[in-house]
Amino acid sequence: MQIPRPDALIFDMDGTLWDAADTYALAWNQGLQELQIDRPISRQDLEGVMGWERRKVLDHLLPMLSHKQQDEAFVRIDAIRKDLVRQQGGRLYDGVREGLAELSQHYTLFIVSNCPVGLIQDFLTWSELSEYITDEMAHGVNSKPKHHNMQLLIDKYELQSPIYIGDTDTDSKESRLAGVPFVFIEEGFGTTDDYDIKFETFEAFSTYFLELAVANQVN
Repeated sequence: MQIPRPDALIFDMDGTLWDAADTYALAWNQGLQELQIDRPISRQDLEGVMGWERRKVLDHLLPMLSHKQQDEAFVRIDAIRKDLVRQQGGRLYDGVREGLAELSQHYTLFIVSNCPVGLIQDFLTWSELSEYITDEMAHGVNSKPKHHNMQLLIDKYELQSPIYIGDTDTDSKESRLAGVPFVFIEEGFGTTDDYDIKFETFEAFSTYFLELAVANQVN
């Protein structure tokens, strides 16, 4: 399916730009062990909740705890996660570094994620990709859903034809609520049948949109 050339690309982070599930799992397990909570968390556990908002994640993974206890546990887990991401990061998908550098010459780039506050900045610092991203917004900043945070950036930068790029059905639903086209990248954590265009990999995505930008320049 063809979509018009956008003026901005808004990216999801986890499962779209990188895979840090092993690092996150280590943080969860260290935090829960410190708090003497007997709940091992596997990579597969986290893959199943990638892209969810914080409360939904906590209710799903720690249903035996009250919301107050969940929040207290999350504070410790998040502090450990912050240190681990800064130390060891995750795995950038093939083509992300080169792709963002080239795409930023033709489009304005943003990140909107349901992650905790500060994680996008930690990701950008670790990956050394900050110079290519104009702005970002995380669920942890304002506890708002992705479609709301997409709209914040759309309004702030007066975007006319942005698109959202993600890897889950939640990303698709939030894109529809924001009224922007959704690009699905299959190599991430989720699945969906509702997309405007899909690609198997980030490399295939970036190649397509670089060619689209060049073609529009020629025309």
